[in-house]
Amino acid sequence: MEISDVISVEDVVLDLRPESKTRLLKALAAHAARRTGCPAAEISSMLAAREKLGSTGLGQGVAIPHSRLRGLQTPYGAFVRLAAPCAFEAIDDRDVDLVVLLLLPEASPQEHLNVLAKIARRLRDVEVVASLRKAGDAATCHRLLTDQPLKSSAAA
Repeated sequence: MEISDVISVEDVVLDLRPESKTRLLKALAAHAARRTGCPAAEISSMLAAREKLGSTGLGQGVAIPHSRLRGLQTPYGAFVRLAAPCAFEAIDDRDVDLVVLLLLPEASPQEHLNVLAKIARRLRDVEVVASLRKAGDAATCHRLLTDQPLKSSAAA
């Protein structure tokens, strides 16, 4: 399973302005609910419970909140770039501005879990992260995140 199988261009949100980590998680849950049909309150509750186990803030301004979700049939992901960094209790105490939400079916096979590792590896690449912060549109962010070739905007 590839990142592009889980995150679509429609699930790239740029310049979100949450006031706190709690509001960020609720905004992610609301977006995911619209896209998956799962209840936003359940998604939000599961994400909050996962964060209580330990922050999903990886450091360097990146977080990957994730959870298993009853009733979800296929993995779902979203990429969010915040307008301004948000406190997230990351392992390096740095505020977060790049967030990937990952929701997995309750009984996920290993193949589904591997996508979390792929996302984490992609977001450890300093060039990718810098490019995501500078990208001008959702399609470019999606291509960067999913490791798809960028289309040249220069005329040939």
